[in-house]
Amino acid sequence: MPPSGIRKFFDAANNMEGAISLGVGEPDFMTPWHIRDAGIYALERGKTHYTANAGLKELREEICLYLKRRFKLDYTQSEVLVTVGGSEAVDIALRSLINRGDEVLIPEPSFVCYKPCAEMAGGVAVPIATKAENGFKLTKDDILSHITDKTKILILSYPNNPTGAIMTKEDLEKIVPVIKEHNIMVISDEIYAELTYEGHHTSIASLDGMKDRCIVINGFSKAYAMTGWRLGYACGNEKIIKIMTKVHQYAIMCAPTTSQFAAIEALKNGDKSIETMAHEYNYRRKVIVDGFNKLGLTCFNPQGAFYIFPCIKSTGMSSDEFCKKLLEEEKLAIVPGTAFGECGEGFLRVSYAYSIEQINEALIRVERFLEKIKKGDIK
Repeated sequence: MPPSGIRKFFDAANNMEGAISLGVGEPDFMTPWHIRDAGIYALERGKTHYTANAGLKELREEICLYLKRRFKLDYTQSEVLVTVGGSEAVDIALRSLINRGDEVLIPEPSFVCYKPCAEMAGGVAVPIATKAENGFKLTKDDILSHITDKTKILILSYPNNPTGAIMTKEDLEKIVPVIKEHNIMVISDEIYAELTYEGHHTSIASLDGMKDRCIVINGFSKAYAMTGWRLGYACGNEKIIKIMTKVHQYAIMCAPTTSQFAAIEALKNGDKSIETMAHEYNYRRKVIVDGFNKLGLTCFNPQGAFYIFPCIKSTGMSSDEFCKKLLEEEKLAIVPGTAFGECGEGFLRVSYAYSIEQINEALIRVERFLEKIKKGDIK
């Protein structure tokens, strides 16, 4: 199992003086003060003990209210499991559902953890290459061409990391009949749901007949700038959530207590903070997309998350080669598209979860790098 292609370039940049990185999907915002204050107050009150395995009841109830308010999803607290980040939720969902040899459909480019987690659970990862000309959306034909009698699970990740693609309600409605007909379970990773810039996020679990077929995964890292608090959650059929809770119980015990108290405050009073950060990301999105397009690196217009996925095929370099030489020549770390699946060859993932100053400096460095390529200084 190879190490993460994201961390490879991030770690290299950390050891290089004067380097900047647009490689990691971590908000540059500080966790809003009212959320930090709630965590501090919990510590001052001595709330430092284990919680219930599934998480604080009050937090699970607030998660249900939040999902109803923001995404029209109806869950009760017994259908919610609080996890150590969204990544743990993905892992234990796969471990709870997969029998050895079951196939897991993974639309790519995709976040790096899905394939390894499916394989560690004994499953067989089946990549589905999505295409730039389709807006990196998953289509009905894409699914049908990869289904076998061993297909068990479809992982949906929209808004998408790394492309920034989204699936609208109309897009999702086209694939629902295939999912139902072939009795497929859906793990819907919606960690970037609040970062949808054109329109509003639709969860596939909100569509008719899909709630019990879906495990919805979300968390606090992206919307509330709480990456280091390590808190996520999974929602689904109560029977499946109970099974997932058993896996979580033996492997983890419970999510961090301080983080859970902070998360209650985030859900109760954090809507304004979400909107403020999303507005800033949207501005950065426009700057960086325009910048890469002006440099001749055609860039699909992302409608969610905080990444762009520019095409570098015109340079004649592979994605990995481009990123290595860019780091060596200009001390700029970004991630090759191949870190997110083979179909990412010829693309780069660039995060705009960084300050506008860093983004502008990165564009200058990319421009210098491209000039060196044109002059033949880089081969």
